[in-house]
Order: sequence, then C-alpha cells, then structure tokens
Amino acid sequence: MNTQSKDLFDDTAMSFGEHLEILRVHLWKAILGLTVAVVATLFFGNRVISIIRAPIDTALLEHGVTDYVQDDIKEDFDLLAYLEAFFSDEEEQTEEPAEKTAQEIEDEKIARSTIEVVIDARELAGALHEHYPETYPVLPEAKTSEPLTISLRAPEFAQFKDTRDQQHKMVTLTVQEAFLTYVKVSVVAGLLLASPWIFYQLWLFVAAGLYPHERKYVYIYLPLSLGLFLGGAVFCFVLVFPFVLDFLLSFNQWLGVTPQIRLSEWISFALLLPVMFGLSFQLPLVMLFLERISIFTVETYRDKRRMAILVIAIISMFLTPADPMSMMLMMFPLVILYQLGIVMCGVSPKHQSPFEAAS
Repeated sequence: MNTQSKDLFDDTAMSFGEHLEILRVHLWKAILGLTVAVVATLFFGNRVISIIRAPIDTALLEHGVTDYVQDDIKEDFDLLAYLEAFFSDEEEQTEEPAEKTAQEIEDEKIARSTIEVVIDARELAGALHEHYPETYPVLPEAKTSEPLTISLRAPEFAQFKDTRDQQHKMVTLTVQEAFLTYVKVSVVAGLLLASPWIFYQLWLFVAAGLYPHERKYVYIYLPLSLGLFLGGAVFCFVLVFPFVLDFLLSFNQWLGVTPQIRLSEWISFALLLPVMFGLSFQLPLVMLFLERISIFTVETYRDKRRMAILVIAIISMFLTPADPMSMMLMMFPLVILYQLGIVMCGVSPKHQSPFEAAS
C-alpha cells in the first residue's frame, strides 16, 4: 500500500517555515505596490470624486434642484508643493495671483450686488402716473407693450447670490470631513489601481501549493471573477444609479423637501452599491464552487430554480434602496447569471479529488 503523504508541500523543496518567509516577501511587495498606487492617486483624487459625483449632479439638474452641473474642483492637488509649503519656514511659498486694480475690485463688487429685473413698460408707466400724475402723463392705449429690463443694486443681493450658490453645492458637517473623504476616495482608487499587482503577488505564493490542474482553474476563473465584478460595478454605475436617484429625488419632491447632499454620505453610497452589484455578480462562480465541493449538484440547481428566483428577488429588494425598477435591474441579471452557473456546472465535468489523482 502506498502510504506516501499527499501534503501540498511535499512536491516542493521548501519547508513550512520557508513558505511563511515567501508569504512575508510577497505580502510586503503587495503592500508596497498599494502604497505607491495610493500616493499616486492622491494627486488626482479630485478627478475620481468628480466621476463619482457625476450621477448625483446630473440627477439634481434633471429634477430642477440646481440649474447647472457642479464643477467645484478645478485643479489637481499638488501634494509635493503642499508638503513643501507646510514644512518650510518661509511664510509665502506659493505664487500669488496678480493683484487686481481698485477699479476691477469695484466692478466685481458692483456685479455681485446687482440683479436685473424684467417688468412691463406700461405697468411701470402706470405706477409712476399713479404716484406722480403731474410729472408722468397717462400713456396712450396700445395693443402690445415692450418688456423693460431694470438693474437693481444693493449689498443684500450679493449675499443672496452667495447663499443660492452654496445651497446647490455638497456640504460637509465637520472640519475634517472633506479631507477624510478625499483620502478615502484616493485609497479606494489606489486599491483598484494596484489590484492586478496585489493579485499577482498573492498568486505567486498560492501557485506554489497547487496541483497543475488546480492552477489551470485559477487561470480560467480568476479573470472571469474579475470580469464579473467589474461588469456588475459598471452595470450599477451606468444603469442602476439613474433609476435609484430618480426615485429618491422624486420622493423628496413628493414630501416637499429640498435635498442638500452631504459629500461623505454620497461617496459612501456611491462606492457601496457598485460593490454590492459586483459581489452579487459572482453568483455563477459561487454555484460552481459549491458544486465542486459536493454541497449541491446540477440537478439540485435545476430543481430548485423557482426557490432560487424567490431568494434572488428578496436579496435584490434588500440590496437596492429604491423603487421596484432598480430591484428588477438587480434581479434579472442575477436570474440570468444563475442559469449561467447551471450551464458552467454542466459543461465542466467534476474532476477527481486532487489527492485521488495523485495516488
């Protein structure tokens, strides 16, 4: 009888301790790659924020909450210049813009404190005649009247314009909220940017302990898993967000309230929902895994299809915070992916246990 051990480390020349050392090396390489990616994304985190903000800005514009798309972040964040200025003893480290002349300052102040009012010329003439009949005579009758534009100026108009502009912008409720949100978005963007390198380092370690046919599965299903996740996230961002935001903003209008969006809460929501869709789109691979470890069979998947559709509908209801349309947008792809899982389990026959294959 062959009593040879089938431990995964038997086919290698390394001991368990040496495997741990290799794990430490690849883990540090993955962390180093992630750090470099996060530092890089800190320079253009504003662009990522503008992409994430695009759906809510468009929805607010369509619902008349604002009359223009926000474009608050104009320039990339110069991290090196900021750090240099922060740690320098000199008081002025950045180039100041050219000073405006007194006339330019006065013109801007007048423009901010001036509004234009369009009134009916005949109504104005009638009001003047009513108060000063001797100075302003009655105008002759006419079928039409020309609109008249009058400029009104007062310091309160400038305050009114500032209040209106601020009301249409996202808000932060604490001093550190904007900074923490910027860092959070940069870290997530850096993680996505470095994910191929991180997965590659993890794969270099894991591959040493796998059998050849198991490595083949990883080469096939790892890209498929990544594609399903990205497909679910993009599907949510492009198709689901418009329905979700339309429902939520319509509900605000129905209640008669004006939404004032908090930046950190929207960023968290805009990052969480695509992740939920990306994870839910892993359904075919989860089904294949459960079938391979003999928890379920293809016949069970087919026989319990109606029950699976009911479970998918319930899960979709809880994962989508909006109307039935957004629920359907998650439910229908998952039903299709469930059928894809059945097909994958059927066309890819189950192999022997790796330990039986090696005996």
